[in-house]
Amino acid sequence: MLIELRNISKIYQMGEVQVRALSDVTFGIEEGELTAIMGPSGSGKSTLMNVIGCLDQTTSGQYLLNGIDVSTLDDNELARIRNRRVGFVFQMYNLLPRTTALDNVEVPLVYAGARNRRERAMQILAEVGLADRARHRPNELSGGEQQRVAIARALVNDPDIILADEPTGNLDSKSGLEIIALFQRLNLERGITVIYVTHDSDIAAFTRRIIHLRDGALVADEKVANHRRAPGALDREGAH
Repeated sequence: MLIELRNISKIYQMGEVQVRALSDVTFGIEEGELTAIMGPSGSGKSTLMNVIGCLDQTTSGQYLLNGIDVSTLDDNELARIRNRRVGFVFQMYNLLPRTTALDNVEVPLVYAGARNRRERAMQILAEVGLADRARHRPNELSGGEQQRVAIARALVNDPDIILADEPTGNLDSKSGLEIIALFQRLNLERGITVIYVTHDSDIAAFTRRIIHLRDGALVADEKVANHRRAPGALDREGAH
């Protein structure tokens, strides 16, 4: 099991008030799964993603990543996981505004101390279809192009897991489908485990599994029998 959550709870202390963001959440995700996490605002979706991505510690329960109890890791080990094993994609793209697409993609390689950084960043930009936009800054790119730059940045260190928080939330329908097609290709062709948060049931239908949260609790975990394929994504039989 790649990701295993056992009775996970997360409580935030807001002055004298305790806010329970997650309550006794238990589930597992196998390597190579394509999963959506759904729920209304305030259901705990983003908190759950932060826990899975080692951005936040749990209040109680156990989180195992590839069999390792995350609570036993020190800050350096957690940072190494975030930099090399998990790629993050956000609704607001989170790109550095004054640098080019190529420079943005190169940032994780700088932190990792990697060699041939420029060559690697250019290769990944080409993979997401943006080789010809490498020298453009974010304000010179469309929303869909900015999100593809963000995905390239998430991919550049060859992560095992991509975590995407409302990755289509700021995009029009056409651009959103292009992003979903890219996630499906990465999952099918490269075997990357992809988990994305969405409140849109149409977007969730492109995965094979939907985990539903409400008020911090897991209320349903369903397999998608006839998941949709986004235009431009391969089906499993066509992937090599």
